[in-house]
Amino acid sequence: MRLDRLLNCSLQLTGAWKVLEKKRNLWRLADRHKIYTRYIYCSGLSLLFADFLRLIMLCLRHLGALSAGLALIRQAGKLPIGNGHLFRRSLNRMMRTSAALTQHPRHQHVILDAETEMDSKGAGSGLEDLLFYTITQGEDKISVGRFINELESTGLLTSDPRLRDCMQQLHQTMHESAGTAMMDQELFRKCAGSNFILLTQAFQKKFIIPDFMTFASHINKLYYNAQTVQGGQVANYIPQLAKFSPDLWGVSLCTVDGQRHSVGDTREPFCLQSCIKPLEYALAVHEFGTDHVHTYVGKEPSGVTFNKLSLNEDGKPHNPMVNSGAIVISSLLKPGFKKAEKFDYMMDYIKRMAGGEYVGFSNATFQSEKETGDRNFAIGYYLKEKKCFPNNSDMVSALDFYFQLCSIEVTCESGSVMAATLANGGICPITGERVLSAEAVRNTLCLMHSCGMNDFSGQFAFHVGLPAKSGVSGAVLLVVPNIMGVMCWSPPIDRVGNSVRGVNFCQELVSLFNFHNYDNLRHFAKKLDPRRQSGHERNKAVIELMFAAYSGDVSALRRFALSAVDMELRDYDSRSALHLAAAEGHLEAVKFLTGTCRVSPHVKDRWGNTPLDDAMEFGKDNVVEVLKEYQCIYSHTLMPEEISTQAHGEAALEADDLGNMETLERFV
Repeated sequence: MRLDRLLNCSLQLTGAWKVLEKKRNLWRLADRHKIYTRYIYCSGLSLLFADFLRLIMLCLRHLGALSAGLALIRQAGKLPIGNGHLFRRSLNRMMRTSAALTQHPRHQHVILDAETEMDSKGAGSGLEDLLFYTITQGEDKISVGRFINELESTGLLTSDPRLRDCMQQLHQTMHESAGTAMMDQELFRKCAGSNFILLTQAFQKKFIIPDFMTFASHINKLYYNAQTVQGGQVANYIPQLAKFSPDLWGVSLCTVDGQRHSVGDTREPFCLQSCIKPLEYALAVHEFGTDHVHTYVGKEPSGVTFNKLSLNEDGKPHNPMVNSGAIVISSLLKPGFKKAEKFDYMMDYIKRMAGGEYVGFSNATFQSEKETGDRNFAIGYYLKEKKCFPNNSDMVSALDFYFQLCSIEVTCESGSVMAATLANGGICPITGERVLSAEAVRNTLCLMHSCGMNDFSGQFAFHVGLPAKSGVSGAVLLVVPNIMGVMCWSPPIDRVGNSVRGVNFCQELVSLFNFHNYDNLRHFAKKLDPRRQSGHERNKAVIELMFAAYSGDVSALRRFALSAVDMELRDYDSRSALHLAAAEGHLEAVKFLTGTCRVSPHVKDRWGNTPLDDAMEFGKDNVVEVLKEYQCIYSHTLMPEEISTQAHGEAALEADDLGNMETLERFV
């Protein structure tokens, strides 16, 4: 039976190799005639090669030589495209070795045992081994410290609840080890366990922000720039808030995949104050639905200060983000329950939002709020007079509960997870628990966007374009939907109650990255997009530019030029868009590239040909006349020097980047 399976696998392997050779021959033919099919070919070749490797693994599995197969695959990644015969020679040698092993009686029982073990484990162990070698870069062992460093470079923290079992296993290994604790394949399998998918996403850069270290370095620069911003005063109308130093400043972020970064005073507890308003509103909608909640509060910006005694035309608080609206919302939660039960319920909810990270309570701030809360008591009595509370609600109890909620403590780190839960549609990114319904999150983000920054909400929506909520403690809860949550904290606030440094940080964040809700992701090239892997923007630009030139799509070329794309970008054959347009005889495309974009006509590809040479070789006489005339004009009025293949090394696309299978699969 095993020989039959081996024969079948061998036939599949032979057939795959013949197809691969046929594809390579097609490429050689296309290469000779400079037909622009390389990108399509490379994409297909990468997919075929992946299937081919899977067939190898299948064969080797039936031979009981999985470890040898892994070694071969690790070496295969080091072979250039032109060394296919070396790969085949290595494969044949290993197949002969493996076959000899199966025939030797000394090793037959080992192979049978290995086959039985693999059948029991399935493909999982093979995938784990492949991931292990991806992390170790082909080494058989690495130190536990290095593994942790590699893990943290992806944005995951060792304190992540999803990695609890993995970290416990590593700590046990480090405790038992006399010297430097080392990780091998066996230990990695134990650590991976139920975290295999998470680790695969992390190390294969499948998270929302693939190059997290670069992104974190940008965040650090924004943080230190904002640190120099002066102005504002620490809130003193609540005595406990006045005790904080104006120099405290921290920023933490958490992505929807649970990637974390913190800089500054991010572990210093502070009270949420008004940042609790969107959270209690979201819980109310989650529990009772939109229609019921908005029977008691409106949806429009108030146009007045957040603590003013004011109602809308319907006799309701303008929105849940002002004090009057938040006090009414607090009366909706857990009606009929005792104060202690309501508070415990809310604390449990906030802790689930924060993924179990620090959530506390400042009794001193709570007492201070009650003692100095005359304005809020006035609002409460005004609401009671206007019959804004639900039936059987006690105004004093609602106020007391509201003061308690404002006195809940978080840190920047735990607050960022709460913001990320909103960014992730109500699912906590580090626990995977659904805390809020999608309806509740959507409504909350809408109101944060329009009303969250007090009297500065319109300006903030215009310049930052993201949902946010500020508190007089100096906190700013910022949500970048579907990407990440951010918590900024700096006690000095401006005249409308917003953190001075926090607002500056948010503005600079959106100036650097295309996070504004109305940033055009396709054609706005001046901002960074951290969601793309390193080099993807450039790869995409090259491929789209080359295909536009190859097909003579002048509209696309014009769009690229208006989007600030470098029209002299070249592929890894050093061929420019002008080369392709000239070779294909697209006269209008050639005229646009020369007359409007003023690209160089002297660029040589790796065969030493200029665009004019290509036009002449393929008999495009009308293009030849235009290029000859343009060359004369360019040489006398623009740049007289001839540009060699090496002169624009930065403009040529790196072969390694375009060889990346994922890039080609996405863009071709």
